[in-house]
Amino acid sequence: MFKMKKIIILLFLLISLNLLRSDNYKNKWVWIYGFDIQKEQDVEKIKEILNKAKKNDYNGAVFSAGLDSLCKKDEKYFKNLKEIKAYCEKLNLKLIPSVFSIGYGGGILSHNKHLAEGLPVKDALFIVNGKEAIFVPDSDIKILNGNFEEFTENRFKNFNFHDQPGEVSFVDQNIKKSGNASIRFENFTANQYGHGRIMQEIKIKPYRCYRLSIWVKTENLKPDGCFRMLVLADGRDLAPRSFNIPSTSDWRKITMIFNSQKFDRVKVYAGVWGAKSGKFWLDDWIIEEIGPLNVLRRPGTPIIVKDEESGEIYEEGKDYEQIIDPNFNLWKNFDRDYPKIKITSESRIKNGQRLRVSWYHPVLIYESQITVCMAEPEVYEIFDHEAKLLWENIKYEKVLLSMDEIRMGGTCSACSGKDMAKLLDECVTKQVNILRKYNPETEIYIWSDMFDPNHNAINKYYLVEGDFTGSWNYIPKDIIIAVWGGKPREKSLEFFNNQGFKVLVACYYDAGNMNDVKKWYEISKKFNNIVGFMYTTWGKKYDFIEDFAEILWK
Repeated sequence: MFKMKKIIILLFLLISLNLLRSDNYKNKWVWIYGFDIQKEQDVEKIKEILNKAKKNDYNGAVFSAGLDSLCKKDEKYFKNLKEIKAYCEKLNLKLIPSVFSIGYGGGILSHNKHLAEGLPVKDALFIVNGKEAIFVPDSDIKILNGNFEEFTENRFKNFNFHDQPGEVSFVDQNIKKSGNASIRFENFTANQYGHGRIMQEIKIKPYRCYRLSIWVKTENLKPDGCFRMLVLADGRDLAPRSFNIPSTSDWRKITMIFNSQKFDRVKVYAGVWGAKSGKFWLDDWIIEEIGPLNVLRRPGTPIIVKDEESGEIYEEGKDYEQIIDPNFNLWKNFDRDYPKIKITSESRIKNGQRLRVSWYHPVLIYESQITVCMAEPEVYEIFDHEAKLLWENIKYEKVLLSMDEIRMGGTCSACSGKDMAKLLDECVTKQVNILRKYNPETEIYIWSDMFDPNHNAINKYYLVEGDFTGSWNYIPKDIIIAVWGGKPREKSLEFFNNQGFKVLVACYYDAGNMNDVKKWYEISKKFNNIVGFMYTTWGKKYDFIEDFAEILWK
């Protein structure tokens, strides 16, 4: 009898300890990202991941695969989506769609590319020549010695600096794109930061669109992605771009667009940050003010054409034809002509007249990011019809809102002057209401960064004109916050705990081991609002699914 009591007590203790462990997390999820479900081989890879997840006691798969542009999909997509959904059901895994991105607006932009957020060009000069008004730069802005022809020993004239002449940066008269010389960079370990850069400060016009281009050649340059061009003004990067240049490449032209915003001086940089080895060369560095390339056409991006002297405003469709860029492309092909203004036969505009023209244009961030305007009503019309299709095809119970890294806003006429924190709240609240219109019981999750003062809920984030501070005060309190990152964010977990939000921890982030996951787990023990963990990879690295589960719930 005494022995039986001991066994019962031991079992009770084991059960109690088990209840205290993290295996009681409601959500044990895996993030499925980067697959093309129209490819049969990708569908099979997804099934392999789902099988592996099921074997390790995961209970959900968060799925990012164009699920907010379903009206654009073909029959094969829906066939494969149905197959994946059925496979999740067979394994008793919840299929959780990830939808409705504003920061990475691919779903919305597949419906209407002109819903991209726009930066203003104000009062650019056009001169009428016959039946066309042609853009004319107001001043001759250039990068001095951008052809790298003027130098003394290893120092180039007119540049504010280039890193360590004669040690990291050199005149090269043998390898050049044109003329007699280029600038070569190498020996990056001689710089404590691995920098190899050149910079010139130039005077520009406020609220104008500029095209910046340079020719680059590389030889065994490492690591990948270390080359950049920057345009800095008052501590802000006006052109946050990255370029996928091969480690070894012959001369290639790199081109990007930026808006000067309110600034009349900028510092333009080209070079590498954190380079380890190899060489690269630069030549023929050019800046030019340009006309209405990728001109945006929507209610929040009006075009104004007016007489320079009198200020008289002319009417589109009456005095001039509709201004459209026939080669509009948000992601590439920036090194091309832009449209002229066609004058109608009945126009009040006369030959030789000087016009001042204002418009809006998008800006590409890094290699692929285009932000959507949150203030345009059409955005929510698209969300609504896509939510209906999502419900019809998935019957969602839980949804992750992809509302992370919103790096533009407050600059077009639709959202200019608005409180960005409240505008973000309005957007999220509408998204929640739209999803719950089709399933009132939907449990909503959202990426954390835009609601976290320790992350991206800050003033003047990237190209945003406005402040996201306080955004956490306005979103519905029943939204579950997906706190994300590779390195643990203890301050973020503490913040959302104090704000009364439940939290899903989205961690791993393609590390070579589980050390950071272990730290996340140890920190999470301090808080009682954690509802689960999500194995999160952006590089399709699913090798640690089992290890992740062993640490957190097995």
